Amino acid sequence: MRGPQSVFFDRIRELPRLYHPIRGFSGGDLYSPPVSGLLEYRERFPILADTTYLINHSLGAMPAAAEDRLLEYARAWNTRGVRAWEEGWWELPLTVGDQIGRIVGAPPGSVSMHQNVTIAEAVVLSCFDLNGPRGRIVYEEGNFPSVRYLYQAQHGADILVAADDEGVVEAIDERTLLVPVTHVLYKTGEIQDVAAIVAKAHEEGALIVLDAYQSVGTVPLDVTALDVDFAVGGSVKWLCGGPGAAWLYVRPELAATLEPALTGWQAHARPFAFEPEQEYAEGAARFLTGTPNVPALYAATAGYDLIEEIGVERIRERSVEQTTLLIDLLEDVGLPVTSPRDPERRGGTVGVRPPGFERIGRELLRRDIVIDWRPDVGLRLGPHYFNSDDELRYAVDQIAELAGQATSLRA
Repeated sequence: MRGPQSVFFDRIRELPRLYHPIRGFSGGDLYSPPVSGLLEYRERFPILADTTYLINHSLGAMPAAAEDRLLEYARAWNTRGVRAWEEGWWELPLTVGDQIGRIVGAPPGSVSMHQNVTIAEAVVLSCFDLNGPRGRIVYEEGNFPSVRYLYQAQHGADILVAADDEGVVEAIDERTLLVPVTHVLYKTGEIQDVAAIVAKAHEEGALIVLDAYQSVGTVPLDVTALDVDFAVGGSVKWLCGGPGAAWLYVRPELAATLEPALTGWQAHARPFAFEPEQEYAEGAARFLTGTPNVPALYAATAGYDLIEEIGVERIRERSVEQTTLLIDLLEDVGLPVTSPRDPERRGGTVGVRPPGFERIGRELLRRDIVIDWRPDVGLRLGPHYFNSDDELRYAVDQIAELAGQATSLRA
């Protein structure tokens, strides 16, 4: 006799695509009731009760619902055991991928979930032979180190590092195979001119791998309209989904032509037939590898739900207000801002380089003002939709006070 959860999942598979299994465990609606003002979302993020949390560009604040999702995972494991695989667990890399797809403008069945962006990009790389006439890889100097390390380690690759997005456009030629570039630079928060890069790459027959880790959830992205070939990102930052849940989009018509060498049994057309040779699945599943990170996928959807509920365009509007206020406040007290002033080229992060910024950063953390710092940039502040203007003013006041102390000590 089939268990109650099996019957339950048969039933929810007949519901509209917006329903997903994780939320079904508790029998609730996909979204909690929307609220009118963004600040009303503060109550859904417990850390905000006693912390000025401005590090959402590094680790987004945890929604309270993430804890509930992890408890649902534990209950499913505890009460259903191995049966949970056929009651939703096995499909999570694709059902959760479809939720990411709705956020980034990707069609259903084109996004798969992975452990991190490095693995997602490695899956892409494994589809290609770098020893042919097209062996060049072009990216910008500001690309994230983990991604750079991956491409640098490829035997036979001809790596060309350009100064910036304009340099990338100039460097792409008939020898270029892949252009793994960043939507928003992690150090400065600068939005790159991806459309120009895509146009030049496709003109020369090259393929784009867009890293949208620092944009999705705060800067609108439509991978279909932008016509990127691949896109990757993760849940740690603006999606407030926590670690262990990265995503990979592959343009559907391109996906059907690729056979990744970094593969596993989830990518097989019939994984439970345990056949000795790989036969790739269709769609996003062909880019999967081994057993999925189930608890991370449970936790991640709590943040995704809120992004879908609010809408990235609304979050972006608020983000521009926040970053503009931060820049105005910092410049008013004479502190050097390292992020773009133009909101059209600025993501959700503001960098500021006061004297002794590392010492200031440590003291801010001691005062429960959570930020971070990077070499050549200074302090990084990443407010999100649940942060108040008063929090931004308070943080700048504290930075100015500490910078003044540092200046007087150096005088």
